Amino acid sequence: MGLLDFLTNEGDKKPVEPAQPVPAAGTDFFGNNATAQPAATSGESYTVVSGDSLSHIAKNHYGDATKWHQIYEANKGIIGSNPDHIEVGQVLTLPSL
Repeated sequence: MGLLDFLTNEGDKKPVEPAQPVPAAGTDFFGNNATAQPAATSGESYTVVSGDSLSHIAKNHYGDATKWHQIYEANKGIIGSNPDHIEVGQVLTLPSL
């Protein structure tokens, strides 16, 4: 079939509709709320000990050190603007992935 096949006798056929609806405004590509932050109340809690870093916690909890971003996003209010500065005794929420 070519691009101009719709001009032949079968021109009254309509194009195929997309299988998935287009995400609504305010959502990301997958239809998730683009403005919502991960809920800090869901998941397990973890108390920071000496020598910890977010990547170390992510490696121990999720098996992947690169998932430290999820921990940081869930705990920005506790950690602050510098993810490299966590303090002993802080209780962090480890979101379920």
